Amino acid sequence: MDERIVPKEVCISLPPAVNSDGAWTNMTAPLTEFSLPLLQTQMVAIFTTTQISHLVFRNFGLPKFVSEMIAGIFFGPQILGRIKNYGEFMFPLVSQDLLGTISLLGYTLFLFLSGVKMDMSIIFRTGRRAMYIGASSLIIPLIIGMSAQKLLGDHWSLSGKERLQLILATTTHSLTPFPVISCLLSELKILNSEIGRLGLSAAVVSDLFSTFLTSIFRLAKVAYDQSTKEAFMDFGIIIVFLLLVVFVARPAMYWMIRQTPEGRPVRDIYIYTIIFAVLCSGLLSNWFNQLIVFGPFIFGLAVPDGPPLGSTLVNKFDCMVSGVLLPVFVTTSMMKVNLSNINFHSNVAICHAIVLVIVIIAKFGGCWVLSYVTKIPKNDAITLSLIMSCKGVVEMADYSFARGNNNLNMEIFSVGMLAVLVTASIVPIMVRRLYDPSRKYAGYQRRNVIDLKPNAELRILACIHRPDHITATVDLLETIHPTREKPLAVHALHLIELIGRASPIFISHQMQKKTLSNRSYSQDVILAFTHFQRNNHEAVLVNAFTAISPPKLMHEDICTLALDKLTALIVLPFHRKYTIDGSVEFDDHALRTLNSSVIEIAPCSVAILVNRGHMRRLNSRPGVLGSYSVAVIFLGGNDDREALSIAKRMVMDSGIRLTVVHLIPEGEEGITDWEKMLDSEALKELKYKSSTSDDEGYVVYVEERMNGGPQTATKLRELIDGFDLFIVGRRYNVESPLTIGLDEWSEFPELGVMGDMLASTDFNARCSVLVVQQQQMT
Repeated sequence: MDERIVPKEVCISLPPAVNSDGAWTNMTAPLTEFSLPLLQTQMVAIFTTTQISHLVFRNFGLPKFVSEMIAGIFFGPQILGRIKNYGEFMFPLVSQDLLGTISLLGYTLFLFLSGVKMDMSIIFRTGRRAMYIGASSLIIPLIIGMSAQKLLGDHWSLSGKERLQLILATTTHSLTPFPVISCLLSELKILNSEIGRLGLSAAVVSDLFSTFLTSIFRLAKVAYDQSTKEAFMDFGIIIVFLLLVVFVARPAMYWMIRQTPEGRPVRDIYIYTIIFAVLCSGLLSNWFNQLIVFGPFIFGLAVPDGPPLGSTLVNKFDCMVSGVLLPVFVTTSMMKVNLSNINFHSNVAICHAIVLVIVIIAKFGGCWVLSYVTKIPKNDAITLSLIMSCKGVVEMADYSFARGNNNLNMEIFSVGMLAVLVTASIVPIMVRRLYDPSRKYAGYQRRNVIDLKPNAELRILACIHRPDHITATVDLLETIHPTREKPLAVHALHLIELIGRASPIFISHQMQKKTLSNRSYSQDVILAFTHFQRNNHEAVLVNAFTAISPPKLMHEDICTLALDKLTALIVLPFHRKYTIDGSVEFDDHALRTLNSSVIEIAPCSVAILVNRGHMRRLNSRPGVLGSYSVAVIFLGGNDDREALSIAKRMVMDSGIRLTVVHLIPEGEEGITDWEKMLDSEALKELKYKSSTSDDEGYVVYVEERMNGGPQTATKLRELIDGFDLFIVGRRYNVESPLTIGLDEWSEFPELGVMGDMLASTDFNARCSVLVVQQQQMT
């Protein structure tokens, strides 16, 4: 039998050409025939629509993320999708892979940059409160949500597949992702506030827990779908990856920082290397059965945050990622939502909606209870709970990935995405109504000298503006007499006015060791404080910083650094410079404005140092008893008790003679209120030391009864030439019979009545003055 070979025709669908030959070559060719013009058209349409949407909705207090989701609804089947042939023309099926790849790349880079911005040490700086709130924000809604879906699933007899989908939705809404909280706080402009830092810390804790649980869940899924051996292999690869990131990648990036001169940009080769590693980490994530965003996020955590490396990566990529690529991801994800598929009468839709409401209420309630128990003010506790309950791009991405893997049906997917939209819309509006941004540095923790434990480290932020401030500040720190038992941590901040630069910069001199020349921005400051640390070996730790910014923003640099380093005291130089004979050389009005701004919003205690050139070098007269005389003028109250606490640290030095002059109103008898009781307790130790020392002792306690402000002024005149340094409380707006009438003559309110008199040229004094204000608690 003759066998013939019959040719077969095979139809192969070729992908569309990338580039067209131009509109003039083929006017009739549809847009879908060329992938690049189609992609450009789609991205331009999405970018334009999201920008117009945000231009409209930001007037209602809605964040940019919500505007991007609304743009997705606009492009989806609810509005434009109803137009005939719209989908085939604008978003044809052949373009979905390319557009999805671009959007997923944008989300991956967004999570990498979120990891870069995440400061892990913030957890330890905010204490156990952040740990409790962060853990409760995940565990409480997860437990209550799982219990609710189990009960409701039994009540409505849901199938096993429907129950698994509800479990996935419950888990997604129980998360508190760091990128979502960070974007919300940045949108509200309270990222550097006390409540913002607490929210970020709690989000870091919650995100680490959720990342760990998600990885374990995916490994369990691998063990169930494939084999236990495969799951253990993936687990081993994850451990190796984490070790490489911690012990290879992170030290390498610190080496890059050390090779970068101060004030100069990071070399491009370093940036290229990091981006290459990010892309490789995404490939590895896919290899060991994790989400492709897992590796880049972990790698981002390894990048040292802040300048120069972390800030450079954010500055270079954040604009493109957050401004162009991420909106594409959000919009295209929201385009998949089809509200017509939701049957509001079905059991699974009702059950899903009820569970989501329960999870949100449980998250809010759990955070509020923990916040209130840890003594956060009620209004701020509500604000923090709302922040922790907000939903955003991470939850939306989880829903989108689950839908893409057919783990969610369209009904549950659409309900979940709408829940994200509603939550992301309501929370920012409510937070703006509840929270006052002017209180952003108001503290919930006591950061002052009087509340430190006896042998606790004293952390001081010393601000330097001019060269003459360096010696006076170092000499003041010497009088505090740091020891190994009572160490001192000094953060020296050199403030430079921004001139000839487009944007402010902040330099940590511990990170960037390399310089272009023998002098850096703050070489004199660094040398002086390094010498101070060397002279007090193992008793002093010094960190030097430089902030170059406009004068009107310098108070933000000071307060942010004080909050970041948990300092107990900020030392500011007085704006007036004196000559050697005590007369005024010049006034720096910009510095005075800065001091006033810091005093109003400082997150800790503040001291203004009025230097008349009589701050001394301790090392010049070692061991001479009473060679330096310090006086505390004590009237009572918070500020005076704080001033007394600083003076108590000084008496450890045998070269200092401390005199406490307690001024008491005429006719006042005994302890009449709680404030007087606190004053008595603060004075008890010094009274005892005064009574047990001889006539030449280093502590002297004196009580003087005064009858009104004029007698107080006369007493100060008598004392002013007998001491090298006076320490007084600011006592601003505190009424007392001892200062009646004196406030009318006060020239500098930032010094208070007593400090103003001691700094006045009318007294013709040559002593220095330290004016102290205790931390203003909410």
